[in-house]
Amino acid sequence: MKRVLRFSSVAICLAMLLTLFTGCKTTESKDKVTVCEVTHSIFYAPQYAAISLGYFSEEGITIELSNGQGTDKVMSAVLSNNIDIGFAGPEASIYVYNEGKEDYTQVFALLTQRDGSFLVGRKPDPNFTWDKLRNKVILPGRKGGVPYMALEYAIRKNGLDPDKDTKLDNSIQFALMAGAFTGGTGDYVTLFEPTASMMEAEGKGYIVASIGDQCGEIPYTAYFAKKSYIEKNQALIERFTRAVYKGQKWVETHSAAEIAKVVAPSFADTDVKLLTTVAQRYKDIGVWSSNPVLKPEAFSLLQKVMTQAGELTKNAPYEKVVNTSFAEKVVAATK
Repeated sequence: MKRVLRFSSVAICLAMLLTLFTGCKTTESKDKVTVCEVTHSIFYAPQYAAISLGYFSEEGITIELSNGQGTDKVMSAVLSNNIDIGFAGPEASIYVYNEGKEDYTQVFALLTQRDGSFLVGRKPDPNFTWDKLRNKVILPGRKGGVPYMALEYAIRKNGLDPDKDTKLDNSIQFALMAGAFTGGTGDYVTLFEPTASMMEAEGKGYIVASIGDQCGEIPYTAYFAKKSYIEKNQALIERFTRAVYKGQKWVETHSAAEIAKVVAPSFADTDVKLLTTVAQRYKDIGVWSSNPVLKPEAFSLLQKVMTQAGELTKNAPYEKVVNTSFAEKVVAATK
């Protein structure tokens, strides 16, 4: 009897160890999520902070990040099921919904709330005024994209007609604009960071104005996925959104120097001192949203800008294109 009891005890112990080992494996396993970002920029510092500080890992997620080099390309990757989550302007989801697609995309987490591009000229101009753009050639990016429309909005706000008073040359792909400008094309170009500051440091161009500062708050960059993907992966979307929110809160409460140090691994070819300058510039104009909730009034402003630009003939319903359930839940849980 004693032998049986001893054997039973050993068996129980082994079973407990096996259960414990299996539990550890489950905890350590991660869900791989493919994310395609519209461009690679410190403009998205909360995302890189969330990756670097392990917030996605804490939520059981491994991020596989790729660069789409354009909102249209990001959306194509999502619609073709080559990418799980797109990270680009919310306008793309408005276009897709208005096209009548049954499995349209929904925006579920906002990251940036202002335009992050800067107007770059060929000479230093500390006394720049927007009327200096009259009759000038500007490289604005892809027509129909938020950078293009935000620039138009800023030009109109300053008393000029972008169609009559300036020439917006949209023939150059987004990723090639900096090279085209340094090669002699255009009088001005709109660039994101750190490209704008790098060009300035090299004496090849000079920042004269912030587009975001002129336009005010507008939903600029957000995460979206096909409605079917969100419905099938609700717990995953919630965990993803929570990691994003952690990154937003961390960036909000830390200095530009601390931000630069944390995101530096995502910008191996950029000097940390330059990253610090860029981070401070973005903090000063308030580009980063403090939480991932895209509000109705912000969505309405975006559609107003799109309508003024002639890119939108009918408004898309907020409750269809935007899904705030995950963002609201993770924000409420931290209060």
